[in-house]
Amino acid sequence: MALVEITDANFEDEVIKSNLPVVIDLWAIWCGPCRLIAPIMEELDEEYNGRLKVSKLDVDVNQQTAIKYGVRSIPTVLFFKDGELKDVVIGAVPRKVFKDRVEKLLQS
Repeated sequence: MALVEITDANFEDEVIKSNLPVVIDLWAIWCGPCRLIAPIMEELDEEYNGRLKVSKLDVDVNQQTAIKYGVRSIPTVLFFKDGELKDVVIGAVPRKVFKDRVEKLLQS
C-alpha cells in the first residue's frame, strides 16, 4: 500500500478528521536523511495496515502545514490521534524509535 500524500489542501480531511491515528513524514526530495527513513515509513504502513495511516508531506510544496507545526528541520515525523498532535520525532532515528512511538500512540 502506498503512503498517503498529505498536502496543505487535504490536511484537514486526511489528518484532523481521520478515524485512524496518523503518522506524517515531513520530507523534501533534496533531504538525504529523509531518504533514510522512507523505507521505515513504508514498513510501518504495511505492518499497521488498517490500524494506522502512514503518510508523507513534501515541505517544499506544502509550507503552511510545516509552519503551523513549527517544523524547522527535516525529517520530522508528526503523530496524530483524534485530530490532535500527540508526538514528534525529529531526525533520522532507528526504526525501533518510530515503532515504539507508534505503539504508544495506538495504546493512548
